[in-house]
Amino acid sequence: MPSYSNDPYAQGSSASRQYQQSSSIQMPGPPMNGSGEFDILDWHPAYLSCQRYFLDHAQHEPGTQALCALINIRLPFQWRDYPIHSSNPRQGQHQNGQSGSSPYGYNAFSGSSQSRNAQRSQDSQAFVSLVPYVRRLVITGFDKGGILHGLFGDAWQVGITPLQDCERRNYLFAAKHGGWRSCKKQYDVNEEETVPFLKPLENVKPDELDAADKSWSSWLAMEDWMIGPRAPHDERQRGRPDEGMGQYHKDMPDGLPDHFGR
Repeated sequence: MPSYSNDPYAQGSSASRQYQQSSSIQMPGPPMNGSGEFDILDWHPAYLSCQRYFLDHAQHEPGTQALCALINIRLPFQWRDYPIHSSNPRQGQHQNGQSGSSPYGYNAFSGSSQSRNAQRSQDSQAFVSLVPYVRRLVITGFDKGGILHGLFGDAWQVGITPLQDCERRNYLFAAKHGGWRSCKKQYDVNEEETVPFLKPLENVKPDELDAADKSWSSWLAMEDWMIGPRAPHDERQRGRPDEGMGQYHKDMPDGLPDHFGR
């Protein structure tokens, strides 16, 4: 099975690779499970490969079209104003010469005039955010490996999994925050592309719930300004595990606002 590393665009320029080797941009752990290191310069070429596969191949497959019809989200070539049929700007442009744009607020190209857009379209790649599709797959229970592979190609594990992890955590937070109606409203794209149904997360692992619980506790601390010098003592000591809300209550200084019913 070919990998995204065989994609010339995914490999990037030699200058980019040299920069990556000399000054790797690393973030603390993959967004969900918090283990290891997340290298943004490794992730981004894979994400671009996933974008190209989605635009050039997957969106034109009957299976993809059937799935997106079921979960009620338009594919880029189905956008009403400026459909995008391909990652190649010449193929993806609207017939009137304007560059493609997404109903989710992302523009394929930028410029102050059509002539500038036309000039840039010679070299630019159409940009379509994959986040709305990952979000819809997560909340409807279709964020399975086989489906992600079919939609985003061989690079999905590197390019899509970090987004999937974040959206699974966000879904847990949305469900916890305000009930079913509030949660569903957060995921309705517009009046036509509403969410047809919500399903609880599947294939949930204990580590995923533990990481989400710690992140939720950290967010509650943020709401109460319990950060920086006011952070609970254990959270200020790097390398010690967070013990959840029980420890948060235990370490909360007296005299500060407490919204947790201690």
